[in-house]
Amino acid sequence: MHHTVPPEAIFGEQGMTPEDSSYQGSRFREMKAALFANPYQQVWGDPQAPPLPHYVVTNKSVYAGILPGGKPPQFKEASIRSLDSALDLRWGEDGLGFRRLVRPHGVCVTGLWEITEANTYSGYFQKGRQGLVIARITAAETQTLAGLRRSYGVALKLYPTADEDHDQLLKTANVFFSDDLGGTTASHITEVELTNAPHITGLNRGNQIPILIQEGLVFEKVDRTADIRQIYPIAELGKTNNEPTRSPEFMRLKAVAGLPKMEEVDVRDEVLGHIFNKGNPKPQRTLSFEIAVSDTGKKSGFPLLPNGQRQTITKWQTIGKIDFNDGVVSYNGDFVIHFQHPTWRDDKNDARTAVRQNGKKVH
Repeated sequence: MHHTVPPEAIFGEQGMTPEDSSYQGSRFREMKAALFANPYQQVWGDPQAPPLPHYVVTNKSVYAGILPGGKPPQFKEASIRSLDSALDLRWGEDGLGFRRLVRPHGVCVTGLWEITEANTYSGYFQKGRQGLVIARITAAETQTLAGLRRSYGVALKLYPTADEDHDQLLKTANVFFSDDLGGTTASHITEVELTNAPHITGLNRGNQIPILIQEGLVFEKVDRTADIRQIYPIAELGKTNNEPTRSPEFMRLKAVAGLPKMEEVDVRDEVLGHIFNKGNPKPQRTLSFEIAVSDTGKKSGFPLLPNGQRQTITKWQTIGKIDFNDGVVSYNGDFVIHFQHPTWRDDKNDARTAVRQNGKKVH
């Protein structure tokens, strides 16, 4: 059974702990077992199942600790930890994990990454590469005067193996995608383009604009930028030390053509509806996304102007796809799984230019 957590409860260590420094890698089967160990609904879509929980994001929680004399700034602590901790599962001393300050509830899906087209990049971007993936899909929602706005996001964890029963501990590559960090009127994840350099229509955040500002200010302080997450971890996964890193600048996930629209209000139900039939615990279908890459793009505008900040990316090359074939909405998927944010590199292909090194910002 899953634990019961009040909607606004904040718990667990947001900052670095000894556990965060102990990472040696993980096994895919153990990761998946942990995610599926405590689902909120034993069978998705069962009429007798309880409703999925909703955890509340507030300005108060994101700004907690900014006043002198109290605990450290919690969002800053969480941001540093997300950059410096490579843990795949972050249990905490009590085994209950930690409360995410943003995007607190999501759906976890598992499947296979496959690159089918020749390209100039290294690591797991190379043609023929196959790897197991775990993703956490979210939709940050804001109710504005103009209606509901959603910001879709995908945190992706890639293993350098396609063998679900591998015994060795493997270190993963973690990357992040969104459509618009401010939110849009899109109502299906299958209709948006998710990139590592999303648009930011800041005014769509409504009364959560202070959270958007805090996200930007803190990440600029502890890293370099909050509006783009580099994807070099994939270009370095499975690569020999003497092989140069060749990472694309941009990456896009886009649902493959022909998928039906799942008319569900909650993105968690939408995603599971692509894989399962309601009331049947066995997966029936896959939810698939094309993988495309590019090195050509430019940024324009400003997040808090009416048109927001735009990322215009061109010359996309589709090189493969991800097939998600199983999924779950669970306590451990909300409170225990952890994805490391890649620290900024001035040269994405050179680790020596990383902004953060050995737990400190160096330039």
